[in-house]
Amino acid sequence: NALFLIKKISPILKKQGKKREEYQKSFFEIINSTFGNFKIIKLQSNDRKILDRFNDASFGFAKSEITRETLAQFPRIFLETIGFILVSSIVIYLVFSYETDISSALGILSMFILGLYRLLPSANRLIINYNTVIYYHKSLDLIHSELMYEIENLGDKEIHFKNSIELHNISFGYTEEKILKDVNLVIQKGEKIALVGPSGSGKSTLVDIIIGLYKPISGDIKVDEVIVNEDNIKNWRKKVGYIPQSVYLFDDTVAENIAFGLEYNEDKIKSVLDQAKILEFLETEQKGIHTLVGEGGIKLSGGQKQRIAIARALYQEPEILILDEATSALDNETEAKIMDEIYNISKDKTLIIIAHRLSTIDRCEKVYNIENKKLTLKNEKVHREFIQ
Repeated sequence: NALFLIKKISPILKKQGKKREEYQKSFFEIINSTFGNFKIIKLQSNDRKILDRFNDASFGFAKSEITRETLAQFPRIFLETIGFILVSSIVIYLVFSYETDISSALGILSMFILGLYRLLPSANRLIINYNTVIYYHKSLDLIHSELMYEIENLGDKEIHFKNSIELHNISFGYTEEKILKDVNLVIQKGEKIALVGPSGSGKSTLVDIIIGLYKPISGDIKVDEVIVNEDNIKNWRKKVGYIPQSVYLFDDTVAENIAFGLEYNEDKIKSVLDQAKILEFLETEQKGIHTLVGEGGIKLSGGQKQRIAIARALYQEPEILILDEATSALDNETEAKIMDEIYNISKDKTLIIIAHRLSTIDRCEKVYNIENKKLTLKNEKVHREFIQ
């Protein structure tokens, strides 16, 4: 009986479970895309089409759940029915065999019925739980694929940066197709360099390799002739301050966003905010370092969020400062002020800038262009032509 249930019911539940995952994925994708493009949808007046897609996803998901709930009760009913038929068959057999006197078999029959009564619920639970796992197998597969990854066994051996960072024949690719090929680069301590190039050329990828977030397919990264590897990568990463294009602030105070997992030091927080030229605003217009920023920093302007990102990067006292198109979303005036502050702050630091605007990198000592998987040094004239 159990084999029959597993062979007949479980495949149906497995199929419905796969459909459920697809409908649920579609359901959330529609919600996210709708709220993210609400104005565009209204302007294009295509809300009917989106509602139809939403209805399809909702009803498809509901139908899968209804099927699961219905079939979840089937094993109990099926097993109880089989049990009843089995007991009835035995009684009928005994009546016909012993004619009217079955008293001698009542003891054994009672034991059989009692055993069946105790076993059926357990058998039912086993089959129901098995079918539940089968139904949610697609979700379990997705979670398993996310969790099953190779754990990095990284060391924190000290590495010193006093002279230079050297990249020797670095190649990298997410698939068999390489993004970067045989890249060579030397960055001197305290040097200000810029990386430019078309979108998707590998600028951010190269920076991620330099700071130890990605491991190259081939080639070496050396810091003062010491190869960056698994033994010292954690210590190397600690030397980097990163300012991204899109700054994410969680719903807490400015101070907590600055410390961000590091040891909380109020005087140091105020110092880095002062360096980023936002402390005075917070203390006069807001509640100082205890100002709540809101989810995603919604209570602050773009320029203010960028300054907090600078302060957060400075809080860890980095030797290398990375700007990954950090000012591309700002207006020219705000960008000019923030870049002035960044150049002043990074006088004693190595600065690596990824940017498109000429104004962002006009004070860099070297400008490198990444294109067609290669890195080339551009002189100032070519650089200006490339940017413009």
